[in-house]
Amino acid sequence: MPKTVLAGLRKYPVRISAVSAMLDSGGSAGRERREYRTKISFGDFRRAALALAGEKEKNKERFAYRYETGPLTGHVVANLYCSALVNGDNNIEKSVNELIEDIKEDLSIPPEYKLIPATLDNSHLAAELENGKIVLGEGNIDVPSHDGKLKIKKVFLVPRAKAYPGALKEIKKADLIVIGPGDLYSSLSQVLLTEGMAGSIKNSKAKKVYICNAMTKHGETNGFSVADFAREVEEMLGGDLDYVIYNTSKPSQEVLRKYKRKHKELVSPVEINKGLQKGKFIGRSLLKKDTLEYDPRKVSQIITSLI
Repeated sequence: MPKTVLAGLRKYPVRISAVSAMLDSGGSAGRERREYRTKISFGDFRRAALALAGEKEKNKERFAYRYETGPLTGHVVANLYCSALVNGDNNIEKSVNELIEDIKEDLSIPPEYKLIPATLDNSHLAAELENGKIVLGEGNIDVPSHDGKLKIKKVFLVPRAKAYPGALKEIKKADLIVIGPGDLYSSLSQVLLTEGMAGSIKNSKAKKVYICNAMTKHGETNGFSVADFAREVEEMLGGDLDYVIYNTSKPSQEVLRKYKRKHKELVSPVEINKGLQKGKFIGRSLLKKDTLEYDPRKVSQIITSLI
């Protein structure tokens, strides 16, 4: 959820490097990877770009437009634009670098903000379930093609993918690294599992911050608590987090029902454990009024206080 963090942080005098997940395989993103032979997907990349965009509202609206009819139904203009520029290109790094410069210009993204892919390798997320079954593809994990009540035992990439060097370079220079919020396995893990990523974060001198989701998700985090989320992220990193930010707001039943009608994958509010380590775990009321979405302003206030 790039907007949750980036839209608030851009109000502060900070340099931002947004590292985006690139291996989605479901929905329109998966179709684009297959049909346009792009190797990577651009959904999270697009969201980060729009969250960091300047004041050209018309350009933002055009980039964010999603077709509702015709052969392109479901596709987003920005994703198609990105796919067209890297369509079957053998030198994908050059194409993506040129793409980033074009988008930054079109959306008036300030030079102190960087858009960075987590990887440029053609790979797919896989999950091993508690019964031993292997589920291949981010799309099949995001929207379970199996019994969603089965727990995920571990996740991995097939084939292995290397982290984009530019991402590792920015991590090394960072003062603070923010992970999340986002789907634990189908989104965050595909970034942390790229070769070199977890080690770079672990060895970085930067403070490591994880923003925990407000709701659990069917097929991924059924019954998870704040401590469960944090533990899984630390296991992927192979090291400790410095801070875990979590929501303490209790949405009304009416808000829950309304939101879950549009987001059927959401199960219930994340359980808040008793006795969470003070100093490390930071609980605040983070939700916007009458919704389950985080308020970027509230989130950014906490993040900037930790720098």
